Amino acid sequence: MSPRCRKCAPVPEDVRVAADLLGSRWTLTIVYAAHSGATRFNELKAAVGNIPPRTLVTRLAELEQAGVIERIVIDARPPQVEYRLTEEGLRLESLLAALSAFAAR
Repeated sequence: MSPRCRKCAPVPEDVRVAADLLGSRWTLTIVYAAHSGATRFNELKAAVGNIPPRTLVTRLAELEQAGVIERIVIDARPPQVEYRLTEEGLRLESLLAALSAFAAR
């Protein structure tokens, strides 16, 4: 019998970085919820579900730092903040569609 052990190629660093970002709990659901357009914090919280507010703030900051979501402050009284996917965030649409199709099975 021949051994089944094969040598696997190392995972590229950019794949590891993306997996670390998108693998955090709630992150993909936040990106999915933001795909409908600009949303405010409470709209995202309602769409995502039972996410603690502190976690939502943390995930939004991580996504903003990664360039997936942009935070837009609207000059109003009181000030308003909206979150919108960037061009990078919009590129995740095919990934979200594949996840949706997988989950529907």
